[in-house]
Amino acid sequence: MAKKNRMPLGIYIHVPFCRSKCEYCDFYSLGGGKEKGLMEGYLQAVCTHIKEAGALAPGYVVDTVYFGGGTPTFFGAEGMVQILTAIRRRFDVDNEAEITFEANPDSVTPRALRRLRAEGFNRVSLGVQSDDDELLKKLGRPHNYRQVEAAVEMIRNAGFHNLSLDLMYGLPGQTRAAWETTLRHVLEFKPEHMSCYGLKVEEGTPLWQYQEYANLPNDDVQADMYLSAVEIFREKGYQQYEISNFARRGLRSRHNIKYWTGGEYLGFGPAASSDFGGKRFTVAPDLKAYIAGMRTGGAVLSECQEIPARDRAGEYLMLRMRTAYGVEEEEYVKNYLLPFEPLEAILQNYAKQGLAMQDEGRWRLTARGFLVSNAILVELLEAQEQSAPLAKRRK
Repeated sequence: MAKKNRMPLGIYIHVPFCRSKCEYCDFYSLGGGKEKGLMEGYLQAVCTHIKEAGALAPGYVVDTVYFGGGTPTFFGAEGMVQILTAIRRRFDVDNEAEITFEANPDSVTPRALRRLRAEGFNRVSLGVQSDDDELLKKLGRPHNYRQVEAAVEMIRNAGFHNLSLDLMYGLPGQTRAAWETTLRHVLEFKPEHMSCYGLKVEEGTPLWQYQEYANLPNDDVQADMYLSAVEIFREKGYQQYEISNFARRGLRSRHNIKYWTGGEYLGFGPAASSDFGGKRFTVAPDLKAYIAGMRTGGAVLSECQEIPARDRAGEYLMLRMRTAYGVEEEEYVKNYLLPFEPLEAILQNYAKQGLAMQDEGRWRLTARGFLVSNAILVELLEAQEQSAPLAKRRK
């Protein structure tokens, strides 16, 4: 009964190890042998960090834990179990917590999966990206599609009933027809959740260097791919609850929803971010410095700041408008003491264009609206910036 009155908290563990770096990846991770000799130090550092942070959250109950990366399963099941054990020792973890780990198809084994399931992990996010082996090679992925099929079978046999598959579209030379074939192929696995992301060329990645020669689909083709995915998932019974995420009823990612709805979370490991106690802070993306800092009590954060209410109001718009939850007048006015009328006028205009809609009192974007969400958000944020707080207007 007491737990129901305690505040929910998410925990994110960044595992910065990969077999190799993909051509498009700009996340902080080490691959290609650079991780050798650092895994044990990382494990000790994360467990120390968890021990120190646990004392700061006596009024919280952890209802989601997420192991991301990198490739947590490349790091290994035993290390993941030790970290989860440390979390349970230092935090109050709900018995029905959602506990997710990311995996690549080449980095799972029946034994490791059974071990993780026995220790309480209950959700898997599998990086598939494509069913085309040639495309997987171009992306620098360390697996082929046959390994995807084998991995899904192993995951199911180990007793996991909540499987999310990650796909990418807008890949080199990919057509809309090929993308739709990929979707129907992958849906034969009957996953509970799907995440689909358009390929982004990020500065500093290998793909950035040769993007002009990569035969990447243009923005219009990517938009068509996105809309076809939305329709195919709808036909198969998946609900879109965020720009890139689709789930069967009751199986949305509870952890990721925290990010989009302003929930509190703590992050551990290099490059991990936190939003806790009104402050946002991030661990520096440097594994060796993280290990040394946790050993000696030195600084490990790259930034730490208190977020003003006005900035929180902007985040409310930016994050909620990514989701099917959208925004609601009473919620907005109550939390931020800002007028909703200027925002509603903009949303009504976009509703006439089929880009926004009002559903049960909440305003949200349509699938086509998601495609131009950045432009819509700029307009909403400008209107918000020009609005005087309601308390001041009453004087």
